Amino acid sequence: MARPLDWVGMSNIALPLRVASPGGDPIQVAASVDVGVDLTSADTRGIHMSRLYLRLQDAFASEVVTPAGLRRVLQSLVDSQAGISSQARLALRYDQLLLRPALASGNAGWKRYPVEIDANLSGGHLRLALKFSVEYSSTCPASAALSRQLNAERFSEDFAVARPLSAAVVSDWLASERGLAATPHAQRSRASMRVELRPQFDELPLAALIDAVEHALGTPVQTAVKRDDEQAFARLNAENLMFCEDAARRVAAVLAADPRIERFEAEVEHYESLHPHDAVARVSGVNVA
Repeated sequence: MARPLDWVGMSNIALPLRVASPGGDPIQVAASVDVGVDLTSADTRGIHMSRLYLRLQDAFASEVVTPAGLRRVLQSLVDSQAGISSQARLALRYDQLLLRPALASGNAGWKRYPVEIDANLSGGHLRLALKFSVEYSSTCPASAALSRQLNAERFSEDFAVARPLSAAVVSDWLASERGLAATPHAQRSRASMRVELRPQFDELPLAALIDAVEHALGTPVQTAVKRDDEQAFARLNAENLMFCEDAARRVAAVLAADPRIERFEAEVEHYESLHPHDAVARVSGVNVA
C-alpha cells in the first residue's frame, strides 16, 4: 500500500572529502558517504538520485567539512528534489590521520582514527553527531596487586637470611631477573564515542576531543618508539591502572565537561589478554546547557 517513506537514497558512495587538519592546511581523505531524503507523498516514486550525487560531489570537492557547510549541503539536497522531500541526511565515514609525537624521543608517527559524521536537516534544524574511537593500553589493577604481592614474597625469600641491606643492594636486586617475579596483564583497548553537538558551534572538534580523551585515559597507543619511549609507556601504564569501569568514567568525565556536546554515548572495550573474551563498559549522558 502506498505511504510516505522516511528515507530513500544511496549508501557507500566513494567521495573525497576535505577535512580540517590541526595546525595545518586542510587535507583530502577518502570517504564512504550515505545520503538520503524523505518522500512526503505516499504515491511518489523515483527520487532524483543523480542530483543528490552531483551535489555531493561538487560540494565536498572544494569545501572543508564544517557544520555550516553541512547545513548548506543538506538544504541543497532537499531543494534538488523539487518539492517531493522535506528533510535530508548524510553519513560521512573516513579515517582521520593525526601526527603524534613519541613520549620521550624526538620521533613522531601517524595514527589513524576512524570517524563518522552523521548530519540530519529537518524543519530547518540541523542535528549533528560525531562518532570516533581511540586505542589505548589498559593494565589490570587486580593483576598489578597480585604481581606486587609475588614480587614482595620473592624479596622476602631472597633476603630471609639477615645480611646488610643498602640502597645499592636493593637496587641491584630489583634490576635483576629475580626482582621481577610477575608482571600484570595489559591489553590494547578501545574507546568508541558518539557525541551530539550543539548547533551554535561552527566547528567539528574532532582533534580536540581525541586529545582530551587520550589525555584522560593516560596510555594512548604509540607509533614510532625507541627504548626511552617504551620505558615511558611502561611508566604511564603503572600510573594509570584501570578496569573498564574506570576507563568509561574517565571518558565520560571528558565528554560531560565539553560545552560543545549536548549528549553522548561511550563504550570501552578491553581486549583481554587473560581471558578469551572482552571486558566492556558503556556510559551515556546529557549535558545541561
